[in-house]
Amino acid sequence: MLKLSIQALLAIACLVLSGHLQQLSAADAPIDYAKQVAPLFRKYCEGCHSADDAEGKFASDSYAGLLKGGEHGPAFLAGDSQSSRLIRMIKGELKPLMPPEDSGEKLTADEIAVLTEWINQGAKGPSGKEPVQMELTVPRIKPAQAVSKPIASLVWSPDSDLIAIARFSEIDLLSGKSNKLVRTIKDLPGKVNSVRFSNDGKWLITSSGTTGLFGQAAIWDVATGKKLHKFVGHKDVLYAAQVSPNQKWLATGSYDHKIILWDIATGKKIRTLSGHNGAIYDLAFSPDSTALASASADATVKVWSVATGDRLDTLSQPLKEQSSVSFSPDGNYIVATGADNRIRKWRFVSRKSARINPLVIARFAHESPVIQITYSPDGKLLASISDDHSLKIWDADQLRLLHVIENLPAIPTSVAFSPDSHMALVGFSNGQLKRFPLPSNLPAATQGQAIAKQAGKTDSLAPMAAGKPAQLKEQEPNNQPKQATPLKAASVVASGLINSTQPGQTDVDLYAFKSKAGQEWLIETNAARKKSKLDTKIEVLDAEGNQIPRVVLRAVRDSYFTFRGKDSNIVNDFRIHNWREMELNEYLYCNGEVVKLWLYPRGPDSGFNVYPGVGRRYTYFGTSPITHALHEPCYIVDPYPAGTELPPNGLPVFTLYYENNDDGRRELGDDSRLIFKAPNDGTYLVRVSDVRGFQGKDFHYDLTVRPRQPDFKVTLNGANPKVNAGSGQEIELVAKRIDGFDGPIRVDISDVPPGLHVTSPIIIQAGHDRAYGTVYADPVAETTGPLVAPRPTDSRYQTVTVSATATIAGKEVTHNVNPLGVIRLQKKPRIIIRMVELNSDQLSLAGDQLAEIPDKPLELTIHPGETIAAKVVVLRDGYKGVVGFGREYAGRNLPHGVFVDNIGLNGLLLLGDQSERTFYLTAAKWVPETTRLFHLRADQEGRQTSLPVLLHVKRKDKLADRSK
Repeated sequence: MLKLSIQALLAIACLVLSGHLQQLSAADAPIDYAKQVAPLFRKYCEGCHSADDAEGKFASDSYAGLLKGGEHGPAFLAGDSQSSRLIRMIKGELKPLMPPEDSGEKLTADEIAVLTEWINQGAKGPSGKEPVQMELTVPRIKPAQAVSKPIASLVWSPDSDLIAIARFSEIDLLSGKSNKLVRTIKDLPGKVNSVRFSNDGKWLITSSGTTGLFGQAAIWDVATGKKLHKFVGHKDVLYAAQVSPNQKWLATGSYDHKIILWDIATGKKIRTLSGHNGAIYDLAFSPDSTALASASADATVKVWSVATGDRLDTLSQPLKEQSSVSFSPDGNYIVATGADNRIRKWRFVSRKSARINPLVIARFAHESPVIQITYSPDGKLLASISDDHSLKIWDADQLRLLHVIENLPAIPTSVAFSPDSHMALVGFSNGQLKRFPLPSNLPAATQGQAIAKQAGKTDSLAPMAAGKPAQLKEQEPNNQPKQATPLKAASVVASGLINSTQPGQTDVDLYAFKSKAGQEWLIETNAARKKSKLDTKIEVLDAEGNQIPRVVLRAVRDSYFTFRGKDSNIVNDFRIHNWREMELNEYLYCNGEVVKLWLYPRGPDSGFNVYPGVGRRYTYFGTSPITHALHEPCYIVDPYPAGTELPPNGLPVFTLYYENNDDGRRELGDDSRLIFKAPNDGTYLVRVSDVRGFQGKDFHYDLTVRPRQPDFKVTLNGANPKVNAGSGQEIELVAKRIDGFDGPIRVDISDVPPGLHVTSPIIIQAGHDRAYGTVYADPVAETTGPLVAPRPTDSRYQTVTVSATATIAGKEVTHNVNPLGVIRLQKKPRIIIRMVELNSDQLSLAGDQLAEIPDKPLELTIHPGETIAAKVVVLRDGYKGVVGFGREYAGRNLPHGVFVDNIGLNGLLLLGDQSERTFYLTAAKWVPETTRLFHLRADQEGRQTSLPVLLHVKRKDKLADRSK
């Protein structure tokens, strides 16, 4: 039997005791909150229980939140894990089970043991201030092969040769001239989502962080690469960090929906800007450092006051998240872009207080989401990049597309201009960096704009003498170019029949005529008006029988019909998607038809009216009116001369030819009319056919081909008016525009007898067909018997002259208008209407004083893009009913683009117990300077009119919009 010495036994006893003590020490070792406990709450709990989204009012993302507990009381009892609600729910001893069963996550036995022991040890928290968690508890995955780090952001210093390139966790500084690496700044947390230089080029500003944990901005010394300042305060990664131009403030924007303003000198947080409901993707300071613009995933751009943190405006026109925002170098505009494929430009007016910043231009830019836009250093250009693998260069003033580079090698992630604005630098998702020299002729944008405005318009060449038209008959066969019936006279009316004598063939008739370049011809048919069965179509072809392009239409905004289809006549309620970004006088292309926007919708339950505003709608560029279906696509288009090479913008380009089915002015019914301008000297063909391909013995027609003779005729409607004393009646001037004459027409009414007044002159605006005036009479003394007032004799009325004058081909042309006739004076009406200034105290005057005719009309002034207020007053004399002044056409004879606003679908009206109402006039931003008399007309009591008011449209300054 083995015997152990006393020493050996003592040694064994010591070893056993030592091991036991070590086990006790391990079990009683204090649990570290930051290293062992907080990661478990972050992994399993914070998705539902954070300070920003505290389900059950329990926040587990901080020690303070754990101690506070939730709506059912404390989460744990320090020192007593068995009674702690937290442990019991984790173990399933108390409902509901946490984490929930459907989450697919469950704490391991070892993790539960750590939490249990932490509570038993007293649930101690961090010592001192709880540190920001800098790392995610996630497994690390090694890439299968070495890959280049994607470029997340880049910038070219305006005052040095340096280019800064941001990637994951590092910044490369390159020489702009040699492309050599100057310095690398490493060990930044996470992907560096943005990098910027300060205005003087001495600082580099970075934004990065760890997703779901924190965001960090830093300012670096460019010369040494040393970190000067670090700013940590967000709960998620940063996408933007910008230093103000005066270098006093830093603004940071994060995925946590917050913007923080920091004092750079002290590193202290000044204030948090809250209001966005999505991630902040970009920030921009105004050049004077007083305002901040933010682009967000909530599909808005917001403008903030730096001094107060107040929100100055929310630019809500975008349809999807906004990724990039910038102020123009002069500080007068804000531009932004994003996932709705558009670039928008607003005039910046909310500089000191909350105001609406008007949208100036909205341009469809790319076929896919736009990632970034940036101004060139000289402020003349904008560059945009998109998921569609393209780089586009724009005229910064008008957002005209100047240059396109397609099929880029990968998805572009960032773009910058060289300091001289002659090169674009693009970074890519595959880590590549490419330079793109820009064409030297890019500033020709203004020329392109002028070309677009002139496209489709006739020039001012003096019209050719037409003479009496020659009569002839078609000569069959004439369905081939070489067989065309010759038109030898300058003006011809040819008679023809669409009826083939060859079985199986459809007849067409061709006529040949010669023209000099630039000469303009009027070509029309007379068939339906002669009760023919022929529905004509006319085309102008070259001598070989090829179609001749008339105009190129480039779509700049896509849309579709959102409410009901449209027949071929309707002029109103064109409800189309995204209408708020469309402007009056823009062309709308709808499945081959082109119309022109006349009047804005009055809200979500109304649509555009198109030209001419009343009656049947007009079409343009030789297109014919057709029916349109609900959800049918349509486009806002810009016209360009035929043959213009246009860089692609992601939307269709439509080429229209010299052809017509139904007269676009709706004067000829189903007959055709076309104005043709010869592009070159030579022989041209007119082809006549049936649009349906029909033919027969009753398909006869007359074809007129003659030189274009632009002219006009004006008719006065409302002659021989009956005018009540102290009130007025409306007259209407209607212009018949001949051979495409489109200019303004001035109507003068003179030699009006004493006691009567007539609006004069009355201007029928360019492109419009009608204008309005009013005839009104002085108040007269009344007795209980018949009206007592001196009346001019009928002979006096014959001196009233009405004439219309316009300039055609540089010459002033005047035509007489039918006379005003005899004005019959009637007794005082039961309502008298007056317009007064908003702050007027005229209501305190006696009714007879207000009813008097002033020596001068009331004058109002409005600026383009502005809304002003005035007041309408109704003097009632026994009439107690409603007085209405119309809906979309309330405000008679206002300049086009100025309209009575904020009246809804019921229009401008006064209820039976009302004698006054404030109303508003709004002027579109493009309305030119003008002065014009306008009035109101009641729908009741004989349609009485107010006295006319003189409205002045004046531009405020040189910053007025020039986009139209």
